[in-house]
Amino acid sequence: MRPNIIYLNSHDTGRWISPYGYAAPTPRMQRFAEQGIVFRHAFSASPTCSPSRAALLTGRWPHEVGMLGLSHRGFSLTDPTEHLSHVLGRSGYRTALAGVQHVSEDPALLGFDEILPVDSHSAVDVGPVAAQFVSGEHEEPFYLEIGFIETHRRFPEPGPQDDARYLRAPAHLPDSPETREDMAGYSASVRRLDDAVGAVLDAVDRAGIADHTLVVCTTDHGPAFPGMKCTLTDGGLGVMLMMRGPGIRSGTVSDALVSQLDLFPTLCEFAEVPAPEGLRGTSLAPVLEDEEATLHDAVHAELTYHVDYEPQRSVRTERFAYVRAFRALDHRILEHTDAGPSKDYLVDRGWGDLAPETEMLFDLQLDPAETRNLVDDPAYGDVLVEMRARVETWMRETDDPLVRGPISPPPGANVIGGPPRAG
Repeated sequence: MRPNIIYLNSHDTGRWISPYGYAAPTPRMQRFAEQGIVFRHAFSASPTCSPSRAALLTGRWPHEVGMLGLSHRGFSLTDPTEHLSHVLGRSGYRTALAGVQHVSEDPALLGFDEILPVDSHSAVDVGPVAAQFVSGEHEEPFYLEIGFIETHRRFPEPGPQDDARYLRAPAHLPDSPETREDMAGYSASVRRLDDAVGAVLDAVDRAGIADHTLVVCTTDHGPAFPGMKCTLTDGGLGVMLMMRGPGIRSGTVSDALVSQLDLFPTLCEFAEVPAPEGLRGTSLAPVLEDEEATLHDAVHAELTYHVDYEPQRSVRTERFAYVRAFRALDHRILEHTDAGPSKDYLVDRGWGDLAPETEMLFDLQLDPAETRNLVDDPAYGDVLVEMRARVETWMRETDDPLVRGPISPPPGANVIGGPPRAG
């Protein structure tokens, strides 16, 4: 029997949930983690929404599928039929979408048999609709994509459980009343997310289909705090990735270096569907069978457009992270940090006036917070040469248009910078 597949995805959560050791109110996701496998070192292909999601759902790099920026700002998939929903639908799966997808301005292009009506993209509204779908009668295996706007800003008003006095913002940010209040908003948002995830999982259990339903829970990229989302750091690219389903042992934790691009071939294996040609990921099957197994010696990521043009490429190994910027800036692009108290706190103290570095190398074992740039340290000269070569080779092998020079936005794109527009 081919399993049902449920793909749960959130906005801007990174790994900031309790299964990854953070003080987040996520008991349902904690329970889910304990029922399956947790990937401690999973990374997205991009620290921005649409490119990350497009990569996961096509199994290819954003620059290979046309998604170099945000879908609501004029970027789109070159070939929507490469989307996972089309691939599974052609093989006999019933496909449905509940909530956010953020890959196409017209979700009908993505191949879903059903787009479930929801009052909003909040977990409060999406969760019950998705749970109702799960509880229905299903004559064929289904693929259900469930997208929540949480934990995207603006955050909901904190409740009594989200007491800022006893919270702590991410460690790279100052511990101040402003950042603690910001974290209280995140706490309220992730609580909503957790409740909705729990409602869907409860529906799976009540329907008696848990034994033949694969559930994947992840997010698009890091949290919307300064120095995280929209940066090619662990804070921007590190994502929660948890799976539960047939053949997956409970209580499993893997330290393997994995990419969200690995999900597409993995889901094809579970669905008994031939993997399309050109996929860039590797099936997670070896890690699902042996939590000590390794999959990659490096993972890559990219940033091109968000609100403005900020082309960067990166590679990360177990020990080192390397980032190269292809546009020199004399100040931060503040539009690439979402509005909120933490941003205001830093901007008021001159953070926006600091020029980003154009090349960065970090030793993640000695400097996991990525604070000491080693590009000019002669002791790391050989490492720098190797990491530069990794990025350059990857860009050439995947026909990254950035190799040929600055990338123009598509005609009509709503961005505020970049080279002259195409067309």
